[in-house]
Amino acid sequence: MLKKDRDVLFSSKSDEWSTPQWLFDKLNSEFSFTLDPASDGVNNKCAKHYTIQTNGLAHSWKGESVFINPPYSKTYDWVSKAYHEAYNGVNSIVLVPARTDTKWFHEFCFDMFACKSITFIKGRLKFGGQKNSAPFPSMILEFGMPNKIPTPPQIKTMANK
Repeated sequence: MLKKDRDVLFSSKSDEWSTPQWLFDKLNSEFSFTLDPASDGVNNKCAKHYTIQTNGLAHSWKGESVFINPPYSKTYDWVSKAYHEAYNGVNSIVLVPARTDTKWFHEFCFDMFACKSITFIKGRLKFGGQKNSAPFPSMILEFGMPNKIPTPPQIKTMANK
């Protein structure tokens, strides 16, 4: 990996990582997404999307099937929003770094009601046009209508293309 690429990956110069198209297509075939609330306006994956300027965190997602690849500096905010929207009946899929040591992971992902599954992606993703893989592993969180009886999230793995 070139030093300049590594420096961006390990810095806060960019925390927006364009979702690999194959991964979005695979998830979309199962969930039929209608909203991308964390788009930069160029990399949006759904016709209906919000940007930093239109702030997807400030809108209700009710009635939508939501795909989120958030700016990673705001992971807590986006995972929290997906979790809370589940109580409004919203299904959300969130692509985030696999950081099991974080507050957001323990607070929202091991919830026995709204977090349906945690899928760890084998290997490391190559985000939007990058020659090299990300320096971190990724996981997919599924949030949905809360269970009536406490049920732990299903833990799965997924092959990386």
